[in-house]
Amino acid sequence: MKVYSIFKSLQGEGLTIGAPTAFIRTSGCPLRCTYCDTPQAFDKGEEMTLDQVMKKVAKHRCRHVCLTGGEPMAQKETPKLLVMLLDEGYRVVLETNGAMSLDELPCVENLTISMDIKCPSSGEADKMIFKNLELLGPTDQLKFIIADDVDYAYAKKVLEEYSPKCEVIFTPVGGKELKSLAEKVLKANLNVRVLPQLHKFIWGDADNR
Repeated sequence: MKVYSIFKSLQGEGLTIGAPTAFIRTSGCPLRCTYCDTPQAFDKGEEMTLDQVMKKVAKHRCRHVCLTGGEPMAQKETPKLLVMLLDEGYRVVLETNGAMSLDELPCVENLTISMDIKCPSSGEADKMIFKNLELLGPTDQLKFIIADDVDYAYAKKVLEEYSPKCEVIFTPVGGKELKSLAEKVLKANLNVRVLPQLHKFIWGDADNR
């Protein structure tokens, strides 16, 4: 598979925020979101065997592993790599953009699907596969990156229409300006979590390993 980088950091988003994590950042993505912070992963990277990936991950000595991108589901080897990681006892988060089918993912414990629904400000809202929401369960998470009132209204509409069975997370574009979004969520009595991008507070906007 084509991999941009494998590195150790703190999980900056979602339900395992703050946990030391080994990240596998794959190359390639079918989307071009306006606010993408890892455009270098669109096409750069190196071909690695799955065994090479596993060995590099093991060197970081982390319990948690996050497979991210780019878009991991654009790589045909992703389901097999997930099984290998889970067989080794890792707790795995798969970050996916909602524009790729999740039908081939293994249904196993210790795998958390972290799926985005791209809002209008991304420029890619029309690419979402909403059928994927049916595959998300209580241990998974659904994320909305929200830039403005239009995005916020769109996210609310999606929740009302699909009633996902997983945890739902709202994060502001840029991951830092939380107050306005938090106040909207509280006023509307939404059953969602408002979370930052922790790595942006620690290492700044330029940290896009």
